[in-house]
Amino acid sequence: MFETLNTMVTETLGPAGPLMVVAGLAFLLIIAAIPLMLNQRPDPMDKLRKDGRAKMDAETKAILRDTRRNAKLNKYAQYLEPQSAEELGQMRLKLLQAGYRTRDAVRLYYLSQMVLGLGLLAVGTVYYYLFKDGPDATLQTKLMYIIGPGAVGYMAPKYWVTKRVEERKKQIEEGFPDALDMMLVCVEAGQSLDQSIVRVAKELHASYPALADEFEIISHEMKAGKDKSNVLNDMGERCGVQDVSSFVTVLNQAASFGTSIADALRIYASEMRDKRVMRAEEKANKLPTKMTLSTMMLTVPPLLIILVGPSVVSVSELGNIAFK
Repeated sequence: MFETLNTMVTETLGPAGPLMVVAGLAFLLIIAAIPLMLNQRPDPMDKLRKDGRAKMDAETKAILRDTRRNAKLNKYAQYLEPQSAEELGQMRLKLLQAGYRTRDAVRLYYLSQMVLGLGLLAVGTVYYYLFKDGPDATLQTKLMYIIGPGAVGYMAPKYWVTKRVEERKKQIEEGFPDALDMMLVCVEAGQSLDQSIVRVAKELHASYPALADEFEIISHEMKAGKDKSNVLNDMGERCGVQDVSSFVTVLNQAASFGTSIADALRIYASEMRDKRVMRAEEKANKLPTKMTLSTMMLTVPPLLIILVGPSVVSVSELGNIAFK
């Protein structure tokens, strides 16, 4: 059969007929395989990654576009929040670190920037045209009185939030060693980590409210059934303090390796106490340098007046006598 086909192809197409037939069949197979390759099922892992990323983006947007929040702000959501999910997450994290946890925090931040910027720009314009406008007014003066207040109003919320973040981080750094000591006492007394966190939150509320709020958030999330490692990681991210992030790492490692939490707390609390002492010594060593300039400004002029003043008066009197 194959010899008959070979003979027929050779007689029809010549000596190269079999080769041409094989090449044509190969070409047809390639063309038929291309749609199959394009229509093949996607990798399940790629699909899971895409679904997870899309879910995270949707949750981030849903938090800020929740209809249960301020309905007036929902109308202007596209103007009061960034369109980029990354920028939106960074702004929300910064406001969380500043202590603003409300649903409308991001929108109120951008609303305050817009209102203060436009409002002070209008005030500066009115003030310039009523009191400063004239033939001698220069372009620099116009920009200073008109654009200057608007720029100050636009940057004021950002400055306020930045200062709040710094103050809150400082308060958490100062109170964290005491919180660890209290937590260590509670754990060694037989309480669980969850119970010790609740007790520490109550005890610290009067002296370090920012740190107490973080521990209260942890206790509420644990009671709600959220995974403990995720709760601790969220706390480290909200605080933005290196000591808290290291503490979270220590607790997660102790839980994963099955070691004693009390031992881990004892060692880390001792390190935090030493670190606080070193920070105090560093501030004490900087104090003489900072006081040098103020001491010279407040001490040297009165001393010169006391020592040189009588001589100056005597010389001036002798000069007057000589001229007379």
